[in-house]
Amino acid sequence: MDTYISLCVPIIVMLLCSTVFSTDISCKNEAGEPVDWFIIYKLPRYKIGEVGSGVDYMYLDSSVESWQMSKFTVNTSQGAIGKTLNQIYIGEAYKSNSSVYAFYNDAPPILEYIKGYGHTKGLLHFDHSQGFWLSHSIPHFPSFPEKGYRYPSSGKVNGQTALCVTYQYAQFLRIVEQMVYLFPRFYNCSVPGGFLADLPQLAQLCEGSKPPLASDKRVEQLFSIQGEKFASFVKSERFVDDIYTGWVAQALDVDLLVESWQREGHELPSNCSLPKHAMNIKRIRLPGSILFQSHYDHSKWCVSRAYEDQVTCLGDLNRERAQMWRGGGLVCSFNPLIYKAFRQVVDWYIGC
Repeated sequence: MDTYISLCVPIIVMLLCSTVFSTDISCKNEAGEPVDWFIIYKLPRYKIGEVGSGVDYMYLDSSVESWQMSKFTVNTSQGAIGKTLNQIYIGEAYKSNSSVYAFYNDAPPILEYIKGYGHTKGLLHFDHSQGFWLSHSIPHFPSFPEKGYRYPSSGKVNGQTALCVTYQYAQFLRIVEQMVYLFPRFYNCSVPGGFLADLPQLAQLCEGSKPPLASDKRVEQLFSIQGEKFASFVKSERFVDDIYTGWVAQALDVDLLVESWQREGHELPSNCSLPKHAMNIKRIRLPGSILFQSHYDHSKWCVSRAYEDQVTCLGDLNRERAQMWRGGGLVCSFNPLIYKAFRQVVDWYIGC
């Protein structure tokens, strides 16, 4: 890039050089511009005292100080997720051998549900320079590349979250190591020949086979393209415990407030049996007095109860007994802006 910029003459520097940058694979903001990371919080249809569209969402990235209601809806490709995925759809990256893409979801679109895979959802898209990891909580999403951007009608009822982070290529070698523990159901992916030497495990996962594990869980420190630190916690089905109480709270040495899909009769109770605790959030209040119960929120996230700890994690697993036997993970941030955005929406939680 530096060499190219030095060749740009002043008259055309803004046109040519900005065009080159815009072609780099990355998370895209609401304006379609490259960003280091973004988070969306899709609102549930059924809120307290109100029935909504089920496709409105709030948006957050490093350029805004708090949640912003998007002027777009999640069922169109105009917003941040659509603009990010359109690098594959409209850009037709799926027809090219110059980049890797891998879509995964334990409940994929169109295909029948199959047991045995991790309870995890998301996609990877990168080339030898950089790309993005989008992790989310939306079943049956995203659609197959040749079908273009589609949002499932089933994803309208409950709240959902999505985290997109832009990483350099070397970070994806670490992310793939995490995928081995997650054992996602990859339902559409491509690992071209030029990447196979670096990514043999991803090629195996795309074929539905599981590489051997060195342990039952793994944590990896990741850095975004702008140096933002994240910690990826992943567990296999062999780690039979609640990921929040049994591992992450203890590893980070924080008490956690956990928001996950709280279906009556399925949820694990708040747990204070270990030195650090995990307590269930029962009600969310987003800006603008948007209030809803956790049983209408399919997202999975947690924050440190103490403000000084400033830990926020977004992930895959609900606090329910059946998911103790599932692979899944959390991506944790230590960014004060992200922490403030999530901590301030906790309206009610159950202590021990």
